[in-house]
Amino acid sequence: MADRRALQRAVLTVGRPLFSSLWRIRTAGIDNIPTTGAAIFTPNHTSVIDSFFLPAVLPRPICFVGKAEYLEDWKTRKLFPALGMIPIDRSGGDSSTRALDTAAALLEGGEFFGIYPEGTRSRTGFLHKGHTGAARLSLRTGAPIIPVGILGTLAIQPPDVPTPRPFRPVELRFGRPIHPASSESVSDTRMRLRQITDQVMYEIRALTGQDYVNEYAAKGTQPATETLQATVDPEMPERRSSADVLRPAAAV
Repeated sequence: MADRRALQRAVLTVGRPLFSSLWRIRTAGIDNIPTTGAAIFTPNHTSVIDSFFLPAVLPRPICFVGKAEYLEDWKTRKLFPALGMIPIDRSGGDSSTRALDTAAALLEGGEFFGIYPEGTRSRTGFLHKGHTGAARLSLRTGAPIIPVGILGTLAIQPPDVPTPRPFRPVELRFGRPIHPASSESVSDTRMRLRQITDQVMYEIRALTGQDYVNEYAAKGTQPATETLQATVDPEMPERRSSADVLRPAAAV
């Protein structure tokens, strides 16, 4: 673990000033990030470069779940683990369980952990129904969930574009922590998991302004635009957003 932390610190020492010079990075809601202890960060996901910007702005290193296929590509085989990626087999089963067990151990040790609740990139820019992994980790460890809205990365590196476009703006917005105790009024575990997950997705939608699609994102495919527009849930109720308490964006 000490070697991993040292490698992460070394990569971030180089990466943070490099990213700040290549992109106009702004943040909002930094005061919602815990100064001590564990936290689970749940960003929206529209670009592969999202996994670089989040570590670049956080005050402490973060580990996160990434698809195991990244380890098959020479460009990301070494870099992503150096940034703290825990590979997860998206076909499920024991591999997914082991990855979440590893994540739980990190959180119990007081570290930051990130997981994309949509499970994969949204290749259209819409926000999709969330999976319950973050909620499971929160209930298991007691760590709060910090919803994150990332804006601008889809323009920096759209799907299937191999090289990110420099000198464009990107903003990361951090919402108010969601604590597992807030769902204790619901006794059924499956309902609690879905309630927490839906609350996370509400907050992300409020932070980003994305249209919400009440279905899981398709892995590796581009759904038809007309199908997506037909499934946008117009009756998704409004809630008071974490964005209501965000301070004006600050440059990094």
